[in-house]
Amino acid sequence: MPMSKSARSDPSDVSGNTPVNIPAPAVVPLSDLAARIEAVLFLAAEPVSEAELKNVFGVATGEITAALAELEGHLAAGHGLVLTSAAGGWVLETSPHFAEVLSLFRDTAQRGRVRLSRAAVETLAVIAWNQPVTRSEVEDLRGVRSERAIGTLLSHELIRISGRRKTSGSPILYRTTRRFLDVFGLEAIVDLPGLEELMELGAGPSEEAAMEDRLKEHCIEEGTGEANDAP
Repeated sequence: MPMSKSARSDPSDVSGNTPVNIPAPAVVPLSDLAARIEAVLFLAAEPVSEAELKNVFGVATGEITAALAELEGHLAAGHGLVLTSAAGGWVLETSPHFAEVLSLFRDTAQRGRVRLSRAAVETLAVIAWNQPVTRSEVEDLRGVRSERAIGTLLSHELIRISGRRKTSGSPILYRTTRRFLDVFGLEAIVDLPGLEELMELGAGPSEEAAMEDRLKEHCIEEGTGEANDAP
């Protein structure tokens, strides 16, 4: 007879006998108030006091206290977050039991961050707005050599070689990549802000400068100065 979905075998039974069916523990959902408090605390940047929660939900202090106790017990039953009292309020924090894996995640995420110099950011902005574009065209727009900056962008897979221009010398053409779109949260290159949109936002008439500002928000710049051909 197949085992019911509401039961499971006891893994400690290694005698060869028929496994003992143990009912799976029932999952008790949070009350509506406790769930709403959880959502508020999840979004809050600072500890939220019980008085603030009382004002938000328009219920008695005792109900807030009970809902917080319910939420605390719910999270303590094997969840990745815990409810903590801090600075006269309540916050949601990651469970200290997962400190090791969180540290590993932070290290991995940091290694995966795109780290660009100012020269590389400018070069990427020029390529994004003028693609496909050759190195000499990039250098004409920037006014400085850009060979090393282009090499850096290629190594980060933010740009790619997309062919050669059919002119004297057949110079290499560069375009942005799918990773460029992913890094900057774009669905397609057409989602880059247009000149009209930038003007309405008061960003100024220079598309390249506006894109550079946007790139700087997402990239970590190294160093304070800029060489003519910094990577």
